[in-house]
Amino acid sequence: MKQPTVHIIGAGLCGLTLAYLLKKKGIKSVLLEANNRIGGRIDTRYVDKIGSIEMGATWCNDTHHKLLNLLQELTISYTKQYTSGISFFETSNAHEPQRFSIPDYEAPSYRIDGGTYQLIAALENNLDSGSIQLNEKVCQIKYDQLKIIIETASGKQIEADYVVSTLPPNLLVSTVHFEPELPIDLTAIAQKTHTWMGESIKFGLVYKHPFWKEKGYSGTVFSHVNWVQEMYDHSTIDSSFYALKGFLNGGASTLTPEERKQKIENQLQRILGEEVKNATHYFEKVWREEPYTFAPYASLIMAHQNNGHTIYKQPFFDNRFFISGSETAPVHPGYMEGAIQAAHYCSTYFN
Repeated sequence: MKQPTVHIIGAGLCGLTLAYLLKKKGIKSVLLEANNRIGGRIDTRYVDKIGSIEMGATWCNDTHHKLLNLLQELTISYTKQYTSGISFFETSNAHEPQRFSIPDYEAPSYRIDGGTYQLIAALENNLDSGSIQLNEKVCQIKYDQLKIIIETASGKQIEADYVVSTLPPNLLVSTVHFEPELPIDLTAIAQKTHTWMGESIKFGLVYKHPFWKEKGYSGTVFSHVNWVQEMYDHSTIDSSFYALKGFLNGGASTLTPEERKQKIENQLQRILGEEVKNATHYFEKVWREEPYTFAPYASLIMAHQNNGHTIYKQPFFDNRFFISGSETAPVHPGYMEGAIQAAHYCSTYFN
């Protein structure tokens, strides 16, 4: 008897983790990834092979049990986020930023050593060769009560035993056509499910010297009034690579990359000093411009709205089609932990 195959849409953290879990059960899977890379919302940029900047998912903490267990299982180390020194909080342009220190007893955040992509690479290395197909955007799924047919933009027609979508739900219902149509209640919820990081704009600045540390600054900046809303030290633990990484106000999406960089420098030099302009590398990512991650909403959506909704626990098309992904997790939805939790839950359908 032919062994059933699970086709997984999306080779981000959830899809790769699901494939990894299924392989441990002896179940074959194939990942269909629309992009020319794997990782989804994990996007690590490497600099001269000595350091990295995260343009996507970055941190975890002690409550992220599934993620920390997976890192241990894959022998991937992680390090506490650097927060020592003076931090800054801008509450008004009319006054100097407030200075404060982050207490040592505050619950720590961690970064994966060598970049978050280390987790993606380790999962890929544990999968069978050829199980990931890049540049395969799924555009249609048909079900006739006997089989599921997946159609991709490249013209492929794939007969599947089971299909799992790990796409953000709004992206799924906005970009994939279904025959027959998905239930109306499911589509309505999916259209109003927030895509985590969809509105994020991330940036990174690389330096030859950690001038902020030399001044006794932590590299942490918060602002309620300017373009840079959050920023943190992004250097390596061994002091071989120095960087700052942060988030911009969503309104910066209307600016050019050059304009964004200028706004960042103008704001940060007032806080940290003129050395801000001496960056050797500048990175940025506007996530709403990523068509394989973000689809515009039909109405106003709040952060985490409908994430973890119970409707995503239901199988569809006679238990042949499943919706997974970080937004479907009831705990820590949208985060790396949520992606791994969703993969674990979905894996229980297959034995």
